[in-house]
Amino acid sequence: MPHPDFLLAADRHCVAHGARLTDTRRRVLELALAREGVVKAYDLLADLQTERGQVAPPTVYRALEFLVDQGLLHRVEALNGYIVCHHFDCPHESLLLVCETCGGVTELDGSPALVALRAAASEAGFAPRRDDVMLSGRCRECRA
Repeated sequence: MPHPDFLLAADRHCVAHGARLTDTRRRVLELALAREGVVKAYDLLADLQTERGQVAPPTVYRALEFLVDQGLLHRVEALNGYIVCHHFDCPHESLLLVCETCGGVTELDGSPALVALRAAASEAGFAPRRDDVMLSGRCRECRA
């Protein structure tokens, strides 16, 4: 069961940003919270269909898009999935560390490094299409 304080904070965060955490959006967030690490859209769809019967894929994708836009989830493109952002109320840019062995994802505040990286890219005349950065490798546990 997801932590109620997190869900309450998420709801307040949405309201403060002029958005609304509808029942479906909240449930998709709860289902993502209930899973460890990266969660796939079709896993969430299957979970939702188990509870509610027939649910169309766009329902889940729209909810996921909203949750990403609100900073409650991060899209991990390399793994074609999502992770929950547990510090959505503090401004940050994500540095995602993805373990190639176990698939675990660790999120760090990459703001200082990304400022320097964007400046270097700008100097080279390059415009990145996303602000988050992902590094792949092996986590501490898998290296041990």
